[in-house]
Amino acid sequence: MDQRFIVDGNQLAAHIAQPTQLHPTAQAGLVIAHGFPAEVGGGINSTASFPKLADRVATDLGWVGLAFASRGVAESEGNFSLGGWLRDLQGAVAYLRESVPVHGVWIVGFGTGGALAIEAAALDPEIRGVAAVASPADFQDWASNPRKLMVLARDMGISRDGGDFDGSFDDWAAELKSIAAADAAQRLAPRELMVLHGGDDDTVPVFDSRAVADAHGTADLRLVHGGGHHLRHDPRAMAILLGWLERQRVALPQSENRDLA
Repeated sequence: MDQRFIVDGNQLAAHIAQPTQLHPTAQAGLVIAHGFPAEVGGGINSTASFPKLADRVATDLGWVGLAFASRGVAESEGNFSLGGWLRDLQGAVAYLRESVPVHGVWIVGFGTGGALAIEAAALDPEIRGVAAVASPADFQDWASNPRKLMVLARDMGISRDGGDFDGSFDDWAAELKSIAAADAAQRLAPRELMVLHGGDDDTVPVFDSRAVADAHGTADLRLVHGGGHHLRHDPRAMAILLGWLERQRVALPQSENRDLA
């Protein structure tokens, strides 16, 4: 990743991909949010593949794409916290808007990043839509045993130097209860939401996708038959995602015209 932006004093690594020619009045922008690492270094859901996804949406679909690494991940400074990752995502949206003249911003999030994407969009009325991929409806499993999560974060290398919470451990743990995609989806409506989930996901139950979609009310729920948790590497899931993004991009000029009327 070749760029940097700062959130809470942490330098975060980022990559911006631009199409050959920016649209003069209706340029779509996409922020890509990764999930919690599956193993040390990220493993199959490593942030290393997301700049390639940003490049693809720029080259094939004409979007401006931003991929970034949240605090504690890859080259980014800081230590993992759920609230910190939410602020990092909000900072990434702001950085995209400051860097390139986009007329609409969407977020695509994977796993934990998908849940945070829904929360970030619910808090920012200017975000036009979200695609949440293999994302949990809430973080109650983590909240039930936050010290186990802290040990896991240290083992994954995303909580460094013993874990600097920028506050108390109790505050760090409380964030796990305060963020829930199902609750945020209701506040996101009626803006666009696609919920994409693997039918055989053994990490996040399919029930979570239905809970999020039901809470939104008009979400586009897509289940990939036989798909697992790591849909970033499932060609069928990526085809669904890219198709949804293309429809969002095509609709953008129409919405811009309505806004100017």
